[in-house]
Amino acid sequence: MSDLPCHRHAELYFAEQPTVLEQAKRLCAGCPVREMCLAGAIARAEPHGVWGGQIFVDGVVVATKRGRGRPRKIVA
Repeated sequence: MSDLPCHRHAELYFAEQPTVLEQAKRLCAGCPVREMCLAGAIARAEPHGVWGGQIFVDGVVVATKRGRGRPRKIVA
């Protein structure tokens, strides 16, 4: 299991920069334990990071992570 991308490049999976998290998601694409990883993260309500090819923010799967310092979008 130590040859998994997340074991070789763990820093990518908990980065703050959205572009780095997208890179981590791409590394997950061919992972043999991707589905199991995602299911475990959902069950544990992981607070942040890339798990099973998905980005978690505050325990919720999001499509993309917004960069720091940017204001939130206001829906009218």
